[in-house]
Amino acid sequence: MKHFLLIGAALLCLASGYAQGQADLLITNGRILDGTGNSWFYGDVAIKEGKILKVGKLAGMKAAKTIDATGLVVAPGFIDVHTHIEGDEWQNPTANNFILNGVTTVVTGNCGASNIDIAKYLWQIDSLKPSVNVATLVGHNGVRRAVMGNANRPPTPEEQQRMEALVGAAMKGGAVGLSTGLIYIPGTYARTEEIVGLAKVAKQYGGLYASHMRYEGDSVLYAIDEALTIGREARIPVQISHFKVSGQQNWGRSRETVAKVEQARREGIEVTIDQYPYTASSTSLSTMLPSELLADGPDSIKARLQRPEVQRYVVAELLKGLKKRKLKHFSYAVVASHRADSTYNGKSIEEINLMKGRKHKAKEEARTVIDLQLAGGAGMVFHGMGEEDVQYIMKYPFNMFASDASIRIWNQGVPHPRGYGTNARVLARYVREEGVLTLEEAVRRMTSLPAQKFGLTDRGLLREGYAADVVIFSEAEVKDLSTFERPHAYSTGFRYVVVNGQVVVADEKHLGTRSGKALYGAGASKEPGPAAPSF
Repeated sequence: MKHFLLIGAALLCLASGYAQGQADLLITNGRILDGTGNSWFYGDVAIKEGKILKVGKLAGMKAAKTIDATGLVVAPGFIDVHTHIEGDEWQNPTANNFILNGVTTVVTGNCGASNIDIAKYLWQIDSLKPSVNVATLVGHNGVRRAVMGNANRPPTPEEQQRMEALVGAAMKGGAVGLSTGLIYIPGTYARTEEIVGLAKVAKQYGGLYASHMRYEGDSVLYAIDEALTIGREARIPVQISHFKVSGQQNWGRSRETVAKVEQARREGIEVTIDQYPYTASSTSLSTMLPSELLADGPDSIKARLQRPEVQRYVVAELLKGLKKRKLKHFSYAVVASHRADSTYNGKSIEEINLMKGRKHKAKEEARTVIDLQLAGGAGMVFHGMGEEDVQYIMKYPFNMFASDASIRIWNQGVPHPRGYGTNARVLARYVREEGVLTLEEAVRRMTSLPAQKFGLTDRGLLREGYAADVVIFSEAEVKDLSTFERPHAYSTGFRYVVVNGQVVVADEKHLGTRSGKALYGAGASKEPGPAAPSF
């Protein structure tokens, strides 16, 4: 009897706690989208000690701080599953371009590029305390480079074991999975069986396999098959990064590529995709060159490109690619950042060629590509996708949204607008204006779906006990302002952003709050482990 009386007293105290207002932060009168994809409902959200205390009709609740969300949508903070923030955290830990786009958690280490000592990296993130939460993958390119350099050959059995040891250490350190960038050096030199071996290690620690596939243009179906083969043989969940069909000659093929993913899911392969909602991609200038020229480091690349016979070969390959695209000039390729001459930023290869005083010929433009690479390379924006394909891929229900962006430094270069506008663009253009998705479905793709896929077990939903990452926005006013011509512009309409219970954005202004934290994968050691092995 005494036991039951104690339970009753505890329940009474809990109830009176709600009535007396024990919350730190109370969000009232909002249209709540809980992240499940279910219909919105009117209600309140109470937050205490960084966690969601209660969701519902909380008329008796009081708090130290209250936000009136009348007329606004209250949703879980957005999770951007494909970013590249390494190095930028220290320059701009407030991560304004993400936070002011409703993003409260980023996953970095994509496309095969990451820190190798993941335990150390995540410790540094917690020490730095950025404004966003950070999870990371371990990148195959970094792992391969640490063991083999940029060698264009298969690993020896010993080298494969060393790479697997590095992946295992990274997963113990807190990585959420393995990423590859099979279009980049040295990943492009890896055979499928090499990646399967590394993916099996990531699988042992509850990780996933995220791939920038080997091809996204003419051979895209082959590349999808390779990603699915790795998932099948390693028995690991697969995430295909920035899913697209590149090149004007491939417009309309999204029906083939999505069908291949759908069939794989029917066969039991846990495959999902992500996408940025634009018809242009962005990566390095070097991807325009034949990959066999890029082995063994910058000095070797430069030496090869200075040879006349190699230049003739590169020009021929570039012109062949241009012909496939059914274009007469390299107008689709625009420089985002060129350190050697910033006046080229924002200009196409066609325009830069004319700036150099050369003839308005594609062959001369191909030589300009070589010149830019010899001068240190460049970050590029490539206009090569069709809007119809973007929308068709967007409708696929197991597709999430991702910026594929860094933490932007204000007014630095002319980068892709996706770094500022991805989520707002989906909500404004593709939900409100085009009706491609419902609001509920778009929010699910930005919250619970990525949380589930990447093992972020206490994020992505407005649910009691979950981390208090919350975004409050105006459905009618949310909008991306960043354009290809003027990319440095923050999105509007995100009135409040809360990260781990702390208000980071109020009245669309970043307060400078840095309440983000490192998020660890399922395989993370309970005790601090040794650093990644060195070879």
